[in-house]
Amino acid sequence: MGGSATIGDGAGGARDLRLDFFRGLALWFIFLNHIPANEFAWLSHRNYGISDATEMFVFISGYTASLVYAKILADRGFGLAAARVLHRCWTLYVTYIVLFIAFTAQVAYTARVFDNPLFAEEMGIAAYFADPAVALTQALVLKFRPANLDVLPLYIVLLLSFPLILPALRRQPLVVLALSLALYIAARRLDWNLPTHPAGGVWFFNPFAWQFLFVLGCALQQSPRLAARLAVRRWWLVAVAVVVLLLSLFLALSWQFPTLGALTPAWVSELIYPLSKTDLDPLRVAHFLALVYVTVQLVPRQAAWLRSSFAHPLILCGRHSLQVFCFGILLSFAGQTILVQFDASLFSQFGVTVAGISGMVLLARMLSWYQSAGRQPRAAAPVLRDSGA
Repeated sequence: MGGSATIGDGAGGARDLRLDFFRGLALWFIFLNHIPANEFAWLSHRNYGISDATEMFVFISGYTASLVYAKILADRGFGLAAARVLHRCWTLYVTYIVLFIAFTAQVAYTARVFDNPLFAEEMGIAAYFADPAVALTQALVLKFRPANLDVLPLYIVLLLSFPLILPALRRQPLVVLALSLALYIAARRLDWNLPTHPAGGVWFFNPFAWQFLFVLGCALQQSPRLAARLAVRRWWLVAVAVVVLLLSLFLALSWQFPTLGALTPAWVSELIYPLSKTDLDPLRVAHFLALVYVTVQLVPRQAAWLRSSFAHPLILCGRHSLQVFCFGILLSFAGQTILVQFDASLFSQFGVTVAGISGMVLLARMLSWYQSAGRQPRAAAPVLRDSGA
C-alpha cells in the first residue's frame, strides 16, 4: 500500500500544477493530431491507446469548473456562481464565433490562393460557400462547424448546463455522478445526440455522452475522500490498469500495422468494434481511467519536475488554454497547408511541429507577462515631510 496522490487543492490552497501541465499537454497533442500526415503526431498518446487528448481535456475541464464555481457557490451563493458560469459561457461563445470566422477566412483564402477546393471540402466549410447566410446563421446556434472546431461547442454546452447540477454536486456528488452515468447509458442506447447543419448530421462529440467525463471530473473534485481512496496504490488495481493499457496499445498499433490486426480474433473484433468516439465508447472510458490511475501513481502532487523549466511551457499553455487552443487551430491548418502545397518531407514536418508548438508557448508567455504586469502593485506615493518654517 502506497500513499495517496489526489488531484486538487492542497494545504493552503496551493495550485495543483498537474492540472495545468496535462491540460497544456492535451493542447499540444490536439495541435499535432490536427495536422494530417505528420509523423510527429506519433508523439501523441492517441497512437498508443484507445482514448486521446479530448478525454483528457474534458475531464480536466470538469474538475477545474467544479474547483472554481463550487467555491463561489459556497462563499457568495448560487446567484453569483450561476452568473459567473454564464459569463464564462458567453466568453467561450464569442471566442468560438471569432474563431469560426477567422478559421473559415483562413481556409477560404488558402483554397483560393492555391486554387485547391479540396481544402474547403476537407475542412468542412463547403456548405458555407454554397449558402453563406444560412451557414453563418447555423454557426451562431452551434449547428454548423468546420473540422477541428468541435471541442469548443462541446465545452460551451457542458458548462452551460453546469449551474443545473452545481448545488446538488456540492451536497451529493456521487448521486449526480450516478445520474450522469444513467444519461450516458441512455444516450448510447437510444441514439440521443444534437443535430448539425447540413441536415442529417449529428455532433461529432455527443454532449449527452461526453458529459459523463465532465461530471466525473466534477464529482472527484467534490469528493476528496473518495478521490484519496481511489488514488491509494493497490497493486492489484495497478495490474488491472496496466493490462488495460497494454491491450489498448495492441489495438491502437493493430490499426497501423496490418500484421498485428491479423492477430486479433474475429469474435473480439465483432465484440468491440466500432469504437465510437462520437458516443464515447466504454472502452475509451476504461482506457482513460486506467491512464489516469497510473498517471496519478507516477506523478504525485509534489513532484519536483513540475516546477522545472521542462514543465513550465506546458503549464503556461494549460493556464491559458482557451487562447492557446484557438491559436493552435489556426496554426495546425497553416502547418497542413505548408506540408500539402510546398514540402511534406520529414524535415518540414519537424519544422512545422516545432514552429507551431513554439508559437503556442510564445502566446502563453505573452499572456502570462500581460497578466503579471497588470497585477503589479502601484508604487507608494512619496511622503512629504514638513521642512518647517
